[in-house]
Amino acid sequence: MSETLKEKINQKQSETTFSSDELKKIQGIQKSYAEITTQLGQVGIAKIRLREQEISIAEEENKLNENFVKVQKDEQKILDEITKKYGQGTLNPETGVFTPNKS
Repeated sequence: MSETLKEKINQKQSETTFSSDELKKIQGIQKSYAEITTQLGQVGIAKIRLREQEISIAEEENKLNENFVKVQKDEQKILDEITKKYGQGTLNPETGVFTPNKS
């Protein structure tokens, strides 16, 4: 027998064919890995989008905080002007009636 023929016979003897049930189980595992990998990718993308939303919300919050401080300063300026003009008192914002403090 030639050396090549012996190698082919030995190779044939060392090869094993899995049963269809075993192949189905292996394919099921491969499918599970593929699905999990896809889902992990989706979770990663969702986390990226969430971080972007967090940044956007934080920026909006900062703008609102700045506007709040500006409105407070505007309010104080107006109150100072009114107090300088009319003195200490109480203003009814609904009627526009100013009642000076009795001092």
